[in-house]
Amino acid sequence: MILSDNTHVFLPDLWATHAKFFPEKEAVICGDVRRNWRDFNRNMNLVANQLISEGIGKGHKVAVLMENSVDILEIIYGIVRSGACVVPLSGLLTTGQVEGLMNDSGSVAVFCSNVYRDKIDQCRANLRVVRENGYISHDFKDSDWRTYQSFVATASPEYPYVSYDIRDDFNLIYSSGTTGLPKGILQSHGARLHWSFSNAIELRYYVDSRALTTTALYSNGTWLAILPVLFAGGTLVILPEFSAKEFLNTVQKEKITHTFMVPTQFIVTLDSPDFDNYDLSSLEAVLCGGSPLRPDTKLEVLKRMTPNLYELYGYSEGFATMNKPGTNQLKPDSVGTPVLGFDVKIVGDDDSEVNTGEVGEIAGYGAGMMSGYHNNPQATEAILWTSPDGRAFIRSGDIGRLDEDGFLYILDRKKDMIISGGFNIFPADIESIVGEHPAVLDVTVIGVPHDKWGETPLALIIPHDGANEDEILTWSNQNLAKHQRLSGVEFRTEFPRNALGKVLKRVLRDEHEKRVS
Repeated sequence: MILSDNTHVFLPDLWATHAKFFPEKEAVICGDVRRNWRDFNRNMNLVANQLISEGIGKGHKVAVLMENSVDILEIIYGIVRSGACVVPLSGLLTTGQVEGLMNDSGSVAVFCSNVYRDKIDQCRANLRVVRENGYISHDFKDSDWRTYQSFVATASPEYPYVSYDIRDDFNLIYSSGTTGLPKGILQSHGARLHWSFSNAIELRYYVDSRALTTTALYSNGTWLAILPVLFAGGTLVILPEFSAKEFLNTVQKEKITHTFMVPTQFIVTLDSPDFDNYDLSSLEAVLCGGSPLRPDTKLEVLKRMTPNLYELYGYSEGFATMNKPGTNQLKPDSVGTPVLGFDVKIVGDDDSEVNTGEVGEIAGYGAGMMSGYHNNPQATEAILWTSPDGRAFIRSGDIGRLDEDGFLYILDRKKDMIISGGFNIFPADIESIVGEHPAVLDVTVIGVPHDKWGETPLALIIPHDGANEDEILTWSNQNLAKHQRLSGVEFRTEFPRNALGKVLKRVLRDEHEKRVS
């Protein structure tokens, strides 16, 4: 006899079993809200069942534009549980971008927090697909919106038992964009399941793990802290907003075992005057992602915060490597080896794989790959590289190399590389040197036009009090190779960043070009 049921594990089913067997265990915490697995699961059911009762499920997309809270997770994964595809939108988007992405995604409904409601209200007349009753307010009342409370008021709390397929759309996440519309990245139930178990294994999540999110919940990178701990049946703690003090307080108070942070968060946390007064001994895995840690920051993390540092390199289209405790001391400049289930190749300018140690574009392959760019087959085709054995790898746009042990080294973003007098200059190399100056809190390096050399490096610095631009410039150029020397140093109070804290160098280059033109 062959079982007719599809016994494959899907995330919505797995979460339901956690609620069944560990109902009183804490599932999600945010501020004063503490939700156990029974209630967390029940609230996801309410969202899912109400959507289903209104004819929304497989083949539909539903947008979410909300602040960090327990409710946003219940809504996001309640949408998934209904069989629909969730579209988490960034609060950093302009009204025009929100309109463009709502229409591009074809979202039939949107859940919105009060702080973002103007972005929807101002473009509402132009939203072509959202149903008349598809505007659901989370924390405000308005006659043009259905309240969340009324939306779920008559919904069944029972598990809906939707039949999923591994290739069904789980979420549509839009990549960071600074101009125009970002590309929509479609990820399947299979890709998200792989994301959950591969990172749970690599980072050693278990049923008693307590993970802390430090970044916005709509961001793909934040799901590095969300999905593995929910997969394992642990407890997720959400920071409503990041601050060094709140992070340190929460780690100590909640006995956090796992967290995900971006480099700028490490920098400001380590710079906190009372950092050494906190007990961080509960930390078993601290994951850094978004962009590489500067070497000086990394040494401070290992010395003062935890030896249990993991560094992740990856991209939302679906590929990642990880450097782990032990190997990150042996190969401190590497971003590690591929996460479980992935492979990596280095591709040369002639589109063939290069030899070990040679430099080229990084391309990745594995179970966590996206299904494709939404409504953009040309962009999907353009990002693919086909290996000799016929596998379609995703190009990263990053320059790197593999050593003889299979460890990956990132040299820089292909588009951020500076070509000066015929030399290829990688900003990350310069940033690692300049960042060692004691007056430098944070630094980013961009290429700016130069009459003689074509381009030349410019260092933009967030300084400590009392710093001097000329002194830092002189010191830096004394410690840099001749072809790397800076044409100037400019102080900033902040850098433009995406949701994961990655510096938007394109914005900085555009600002410089406008200033000098």
